[in-house]
Amino acid sequence: MFHDAAEFGFTEILEAHWQQIRDEYHGIRDRLVDWHETDLYGHGWSVFGLFDFPHGTPITENMAACPVTASLIEQHVPGHGAAGFSMLAAGTRVRPHQGYAGPFLRCHLALSVPDGDVGLRVGSHTQRWTEGRVLIFDDRVDHEAWNLATGRPADRVVLLIDFIPSATD
Repeated sequence: MFHDAAEFGFTEILEAHWQQIRDEYHGIRDRLVDWHETDLYGHGWSVFGLFDFPHGTPITENMAACPVTASLIEQHVPGHGAAGFSMLAAGTRVRPHQGYAGPFLRCHLALSVPDGDVGLRVGSHTQRWTEGRVLIFDDRVDHEAWNLATGRPADRVVLLIDFIPSATD
């Protein structure tokens, strides 16, 4: 299930700074590592954490490489858990799955979205990312993501932030 991003005040701040966040991503993209649950995707899903999964403990070295992004999360996303960059290479499909139990919703700030067949299905609803815009969804609901685009840029990149909705009230 998707949620209206406007319900959460921090989304406006993230969207206002999305290009700075994207610039910081470009500075670390050679440091991405494969997401550990390879049974969900096979290949092509890489991440760079700023706050570890699931509770959001700072990853100091990584935060130092992305000071603007880390500061925006710390200052404006109350109750955040894990946060970092998530990249799906062209040709990658993350199989349907449900996230971990807990109070978190998931925020995706789209930083790079190629033309073509790129999307996120949550429950029975599908959306496409739009660069500079936030999607909020409940990842405990069956969901899948894919990047089957063939154009340039080829990678789908988002800033992913888990957060507790009640902490943002």
